[in-house]
Formats: sequence, structure tokens, C-alpha cells
Amino acid sequence: MCRWAAYRGDPIYLEELVSSPAHSLIEQSHCATRAKTATNGDGFGIAWYGDHPEPGRYRDILPAWSDCNLRSLARQIRSPLFLAHVRAATHGATRRDNCHPFVHGRWSFMHNGQISGFDRIRRRMEALLSDEIFDARTGSTDSELLFLLALEFGLDRDPHGAVSRAIATIEALSAEICGDVLVRFTAAFSNGETLYAVRYATDSRPPTLYAAPLGNATSYCLVSEPLNDDIDCWMEVPDGSIVVIGEDGMSVSPFLAEASARAA
Repeated sequence: MCRWAAYRGDPIYLEELVSSPAHSLIEQSHCATRAKTATNGDGFGIAWYGDHPEPGRYRDILPAWSDCNLRSLARQIRSPLFLAHVRAATHGATRRDNCHPFVHGRWSFMHNGQISGFDRIRRRMEALLSDEIFDARTGSTDSELLFLLALEFGLDRDPHGAVSRAIATIEALSAEICGDVLVRFTAAFSNGETLYAVRYATDSRPPTLYAAPLGNATSYCLVSEPLNDDIDCWMEVPDGSIVVIGEDGMSVSPFLAEASARAA
């Protein structure tokens, strides 16, 4: 299982989540406490928004704890919205194209979880993509393909519904081809204006997700694991939820995987 952190609010330096806290994302890359494996050393990545619509991005296959450039960038880059991820590979080789976050246009996406039987349903998933979206695929992970499927299903106009339809489609393919269904999905994604996150699993055992205010009343971070021991500060996001963080702060509402889903 991977670990990740995301933020939306007043501009802050990336190091406030990535490297400075006692249990920062870099610390979690070699000593995660709320995952099946403590080590997440199969690469890392950051995506941040600044003066342009599309995000900047830096990824590498090195473990996050061993890349001095990551600490330097995190100390210098200040952003109102960013995503950061450390990878423990389940599908796809350890190469830069398989490191999160994935980006397409103004969208960025990162994921922690799994799709059982992915190798058996991958071609059917790819067949659902238009040529334009299919040509954007550079890696071989289930996470990137799920992101592209959400783009195909209308992520730009209906983020909640597009992700819901993408997961429902994967569940239907898994049931048809594999005979059983297991999807565990905790992801963050953004268009540069709003930060979204979904926590969901078909077996009610999704990867962990926590939220906390950071700064003023409309600035929030989302993390796989709390960054410090201030237990009262962190809210565990319930299974079957979508989190939306925008100009007015954070909201949490139910999320279901439905082929006909519409935005809440």
C-alpha cells in the first residue's frame, strides 16, 4: 500500500507535509504505521499548482528518503494546492512513468489501493478509452488506467460521477471476467481549483484516510496517516465517502460506485 498527502488552502511550502512533520510523508516512506507494509520505497512524486492551469510535477524511482532533491524542492516550492505520494508497487514496474501523481491537462491524480484481477481486465478497460485518452497512457499501473477511465467518463464536468462510474465499470468487468470483485480505492485528484478525495472499498476495508485543518478555517490537508500525535486534530474519513475541499472549506458526503452516478 502506498502513502500520500494532499493540501488545498492558503499557500504553504510543500515541506509542511512532505518533510518537516514528525511523521512526514518522507518518514512514512520508510516507516509507515497504518499500512500492511512499513516501507514505501518504489518511487515518489509531487504535483503542485502555481501560476499556470496545469500542475508542475517531479517524480523519481528513488525512495523518497534518499532523494536530496525532494527535500530541497519541498523547502522552496510554495503552493495553495498540491499532491504528494510515496509508492509501494502492486502493479507495474518501478519506473518513473509508474510513479504518482499522474497528470493530464489541468488534472492531477494519485491513488492508494488495488484492483484484484487487474491483469485480466486491463484490455477491456483500455478498450473503453477514446484514442486521445488512450494515447495519454505512459505507464502500466492500474492507478493510471483508472484515472484515464475517469477522464473518459467526464471528470472535467462531473468529478464525483466520473469516478463513481469508473469504479462501477471496473467492478462489472471484474465480476464478468474474474467471477469476484475486490476494489480498494483511496485517491486524491484535483483540477487546480478544488481538491477531491474518495475512500471506498467493495469489502469495507479501504486504505486509511485522515483530514485536518491546516492554518485558517478553509485550509485542509488529507493524509494516509496523521502527521503528528495530536489525535484530536485528525478526523478519519469514513469508508464510502467523497471529500471536497474548495474556497468554502471542506465537505464530506457519501460515495457509491454506480454506473449511472451523478454529482452529489
